Amino acid sequence: MALSSPPVAVEVDTLKHVPLLAGLAPEELERLAGRFREHTFPQGAIVTREGERGPRVLAFFVIAEGSAAVIVGGETKALLGPGDHFGEIGLFYDQPRTARVTAETDLRCYALGAWDFRPFVEANPQIAWPIMESMAQRIADNTEQSH
Repeated sequence: MALSSPPVAVEVDTLKHVPLLAGLAPEELERLAGRFREHTFPQGAIVTREGERGPRVLAFFVIAEGSAAVIVGGETKALLGPGDHFGEIGLFYDQPRTARVTAETDLRCYALGAWDFRPFVEANPQIAWPIMESMAQRIADNTEQSH
């Protein structure tokens, strides 16, 4: 069971290290930071389920404290820690989760929902191109790794 908070201001320093957001200007990151919500998960909790649909599918997470495992088809693909992120596809596209993410330790994350992100991008169209470049790079990297 995750606990959620009202919107909290994430440290801009945390966000500027997230590849998806790294191309944004400091003032853009500052405005976006206030749209995140803090979520906590106890050790062993499933944060996202592979194949899952629903509101949590449309959220992007940045880990503040703790560690999490990314599991695809029953195989651990990555271990994530503070500063790492997951779920960026959910900001753009409503599709079932591609992986299960499980809290390896007690986990504190900042989450941004698509319902908060899309109006922000629409109100700040200058951020769309840097974000698209980051997503294209991530797709290219994932394609390269799979070959």
